[in-house]
Amino acid sequence: MESLHSSSLQTPFFSSQSTVLSNKSVSNPRTISPLMHRVKSRFEPLRCTTSHSSETEAKPKETKLWGGRFEDSVTDIVEKFTESISFDKQLYKHDIMGSKAHASMLAEQGLISFSDRDSILKGLDEIERRIEAGEFVWRTDREDVHMNIEAALTDLVGEPAKKLHTARSRNDQVLTDFRLWCRDAIDRIISSIRHLQVALVKLALNNEGLIIPGYTHLQRAQPVLLQHLLLAYVEQLDRDAGRLLDCRARLNFCPLGACALAGTGLPIDRFMTSEALGFTAPMRNSIDAVSDRDFVLEFLSANSIIAVHLSRIGEEWVLWASEEFGFITPSDSVSTGSSIMPQKKNPDPMELVRGKSGRVIGDLVTLLTLCKGLPLAYNRDLQEDKEPTFDSVKTITGMLEVSAEFAQNITFNYKRIQKALPAGYLDATTLADYLVKKGIPFRTSHDIVGRSVALCVSKNCQLQDLSLEDMRNLSPVFDNDVYEFLGVENAVKKFSSYGSTGFACVADQLDDWAAKLEINKSTCH
Repeated sequence: MESLHSSSLQTPFFSSQSTVLSNKSVSNPRTISPLMHRVKSRFEPLRCTTSHSSETEAKPKETKLWGGRFEDSVTDIVEKFTESISFDKQLYKHDIMGSKAHASMLAEQGLISFSDRDSILKGLDEIERRIEAGEFVWRTDREDVHMNIEAALTDLVGEPAKKLHTARSRNDQVLTDFRLWCRDAIDRIISSIRHLQVALVKLALNNEGLIIPGYTHLQRAQPVLLQHLLLAYVEQLDRDAGRLLDCRARLNFCPLGACALAGTGLPIDRFMTSEALGFTAPMRNSIDAVSDRDFVLEFLSANSIIAVHLSRIGEEWVLWASEEFGFITPSDSVSTGSSIMPQKKNPDPMELVRGKSGRVIGDLVTLLTLCKGLPLAYNRDLQEDKEPTFDSVKTITGMLEVSAEFAQNITFNYKRIQKALPAGYLDATTLADYLVKKGIPFRTSHDIVGRSVALCVSKNCQLQDLSLEDMRNLSPVFDNDVYEFLGVENAVKKFSSYGSTGFACVADQLDDWAAKLEINKSTCH
């Protein structure tokens, strides 16, 4: 093979090149053209050698912990394809927690000695210390976080470690770890939601009385208080937190002890391990315990709804930061520029919030697709549930954090907003309410106000600019008190229904949220 490569590829090629190179250039590699270096590097991998140094000899593979039934080791390609340690090592804390609880239960039930339990617990403490100190070596040949920790424990404490997997399968072990991890992740996300809610409420408190155009169909609709709109975001986020809390309550049941799928004939105490790990109770059906992933589907669904809410905030703020709206100005600390256009100041964080929502939704779709055709009970496909979940949590946490940062670094342009308010006849619905109060049926009132707006369009004026005579030509019901309903500020004052944008209603809403989020209102403004 070596002679074939040399004669048919390397020798003719380089000898032919030597005819166009001087002896000096050949003897001095630095003078060889860049093209020659590229061509040479292209062919170098084709060289073969029949000799093998001791460094290149294949080392014997470690026998798998499950390898007793097998005569041959898996190939390197299979090992690389099936490993999960590259991502599931994130579960190490929860794996160690579960193993400690399991070892303690085994000792209490007389399945291992208390001396063995103590050796196991001490070894697990040392492994956790090494991981957190960056001293632990994660090995691909040990497949996953569970096997890495168990094999390392065996190296540390010997025979007692071999008893740890009594009445436990990786099927129930990984689900225990994963539920614990998701539970902690939910707590972190809820904390991030609260942080964003606080930022939005403070932003509302700092912009008291500011009226903005409210939109439907992205067309001017009615005047609303900015505080009212910001509190709409806060309400959405509160429901998001509620969904996560509901999800947390449903996932907080312990699969440990379900083993592979059928449970065990050994006298274990599943209630003991469940309580030690902070679960509500053990899962009641061992088959369900090892095959269930609806807790993750629910979790990623809740994250997707959060992502959609954040994307809508992002879209609104990106629009408002444009020259066409000009309602907000982000500070330089949350803006970016252009590589070619010197004048640009872009609200990139919120654009990315809008964009990353698709990623979070995609994680959910990945997991739904993964689960849709699986028979009971466990299938190796389910190894693929971790990466979408890890990504969803990381992404949604970042989106929440940057949205809060952005909210703390924007100012509202009062003059620009006030200049924009007269357009769009925002007080038209309030004028219709005026006629209803005068006894006119709403549909008739709607028609009268519609014709009033048409008159304004023809006169190029606002409703409040119409004379009383103009109005009485449309309906004799109009009187001087009609002007108390016209203009955006008067219109906002007239809102009084529960949850509306009226000044008093919004003030009550703000007080409620400030109390709920423990915000000291005196520190705002």
